[in-house]
Amino acid sequence: MKSLTTSLLAAFLACTALVSTPSLAEAATAEQIEDDVNETLHSFVDQIGGARALANKAVGILVFPSIVKAGFGIGGEYGEGMLIVDKKPAGYYNIVGASFGFQLGVQERSVIIMFMTRDALDQFYSLQGFKIGVDASVAIITLGAGGSIDTDKITQPVIGFVLDPKGLMYNLTLEGSKITKIDR
Repeated sequence: MKSLTTSLLAAFLACTALVSTPSLAEAATAEQIEDDVNETLHSFVDQIGGARALANKAVGILVFPSIVKAGFGIGGEYGEGMLIVDKKPAGYYNIVGASFGFQLGVQERSVIIMFMTRDALDQFYSLQGFKIGVDASVAIITLGAGGSIDTDKITQPVIGFVLDPKGLMYNLTLEGSKITKIDR
């Protein structure tokens, strides 16, 4: 009986967390997205050695300042971001994903995807909905806080960084997430 009560309490807390999170229907304005993208990029290059040099080598950088993932058995994630090409905004995008399996709670993270070759960026542009793991693989680079990037050893055409709200990076897959262009 005690385990049933504990399970029901956990389910209630998870549902409460899901209901109390900000509504995904409240889309950000272009100005809000740009401000959040700039803040995320500045934090990234300030914390990680070699990040600025890598960003300068990238042909395009897609930044999602906040991706919220929530789940109770079945999970979903959503975030809005901006593509930067030649240090200028080149379009606004959202990322959507779904997952199944044991999961409970709410998580927020930032994602930075760098296109290191023109071919990789052109492939991204050519697809209506870019599915990570189907249309392209994103090599997730994992580092600890205060780590550094050896830009000479990164050879993948598309690389990604995942940051939690504290600025720490951790290994997380983006497989199955779909990125689609949106109007702002």
